[in-house]
Amino acid sequence: QVQLVESGGGSVQAGGSLRLSCATSRLSSYCMGWFRQAPGKEREGVATIKTPDGRTYYANSVKGRFTISQDRAKNTLALQMNSLEPEDTAMYYCAAESRDLCGSLRPAFRYWGQGTQVTVSS
Repeated sequence: QVQLVESGGGSVQAGGSLRLSCATSRLSSYCMGWFRQAPGKEREGVATIKTPDGRTYYANSVKGRFTISQDRAKNTLALQMNSLEPEDTAMYYCAAESRDLCGSLRPAFRYWGQGTQVTVSS
């Protein structure tokens, strides 16, 4: 069982930055990631990281603006979000998975946090 608790969400103007954090009971043995879901839309993958080697994957919509990272000593996952746009407004979820789902960015992970809200105003 992996417990995940997100923090760091909030409201920001377009062009601003936020840093999300995910505290875990333990880092997943293979893949962790950030996903988001806007009202009326399906949940989508934002960024994932293979915990053994740190390889990262990003949705095209956030490449160059968002950075996912892990701190293995503290069992935490982070998402640095820069140049935020109103289209980034969503509930953001941290997730963990022992299968190799990192590259697909599919929201089929086994363990999920409760989410943290990010709102970007124009």
